[in-house]
Amino acid sequence: MSKKNLIVGQSGGPTAVINSSLYGVVSEALAHPEEIEHVYGMVNGIEGFLNGTTLEFTEALPGEKLEMLKNTPGAYLGSCRYKLPESLDDEVYPKLFAKFEEMNIGYFFYIGGNDSMDTVSKLSRYAQKVGSDIIVLGEPKTVDNDLVLTDHTPGFGSAARYVATTVREITIDANVYEKKSVTIIEIMGRHAGWLTAASVLARKYVGDNPLLIYLPEVAFDENEFLAKVEAAFEKNCNVIVCVSEGIHDKEGTFICEYDSSVGVDNFGHKMLAGCGKYLENLVRNKLGVKARSVELNVSQRCSSTMMSAADQQEAVMAGKFGVQAALKGETGKMISFVRESNAPYKLVCGLEDVNEICNKEKGVPLEWITEGGSDIGPEFIEYAAPLVQGTVDVPMGEDGLPAFAYRK
Repeated sequence: MSKKNLIVGQSGGPTAVINSSLYGVVSEALAHPEEIEHVYGMVNGIEGFLNGTTLEFTEALPGEKLEMLKNTPGAYLGSCRYKLPESLDDEVYPKLFAKFEEMNIGYFFYIGGNDSMDTVSKLSRYAQKVGSDIIVLGEPKTVDNDLVLTDHTPGFGSAARYVATTVREITIDANVYEKKSVTIIEIMGRHAGWLTAASVLARKYVGDNPLLIYLPEVAFDENEFLAKVEAAFEKNCNVIVCVSEGIHDKEGTFICEYDSSVGVDNFGHKMLAGCGKYLENLVRNKLGVKARSVELNVSQRCSSTMMSAADQQEAVMAGKFGVQAALKGETGKMISFVRESNAPYKLVCGLEDVNEICNKEKGVPLEWITEGGSDIGPEFIEYAAPLVQGTVDVPMGEDGLPAFAYRK
């Protein structure tokens, strides 16, 4: 059998460990020279590939430089939010596969979240339709942790660690004054509140801040919120509230829309921001107390110094496992995580049909959300605690700052 080449791309929003998954794929592929001749990267995902922008990894990151990927946040290859046409009869598909044939691609890997798995699904179905033997696999990635059929996703553990750490730091900062104050912390999460739920890990004891946590899985009511903030002052004069960017009322209107219009991205998703500022003004005007809002924004997904060692190790494992599965002929699948036990924590990789994953979202189980939608139960803590463990020793440069892998 003649040797084939492997190509890998990244898509969607980056995470602290998306390049760890990339390292896993590339390092494992390079370890099989008898079956894989060249390992290519798509610069700016499938869109970049269509435009002819690729790189070869032994040239871009030779030798030990490849190791730097493991500690580099962002997407080394660059990303895109390009949606392939729904119809497999569209002209873009034969164009893509002609490029695959031209580059002798036998293995296609895409690292991403829900929309990226949609790309994997379409390419694998088109390959089957035209009788192509190209292997198409998806590597999971998202801080939102909303992919179905996997225990969790690479990227979530590090982002959760960042959120919990930052919330704990903000709590300590807020406690310096003996005067009523409310701090609203807005955290990523459009329809799934996994990352906001991670703020519960910041608590050091029962009754500690954050005293209120709101996820998009449960409808948000302004009046109930204000009443709970007032009641929370009985526990602490400095109240920390954590909210998902996607919290909405019972009619489904996003809270951020109460005060401003929002745009949409290429996939038709509303671009959310601003619910924290709205709630800050609401508390100040209705309760007459000091209020501020903090939007964690992209910091929660790109902090290398807050990277979870468990998250990094699992991302590398998923990448390597994917290449091993590809060499066995597996296609049209997404690498998944299967948790075998909590104590001790034990995880293995599996494979799931990507067609059963794309365009679906996994929310936080409603039974894990307590106090009428304003708190998180112990089940989530048991689930999330193992994912934020371990510190990564990020190499530093001569300037005293982290040394990352950069694409020229």
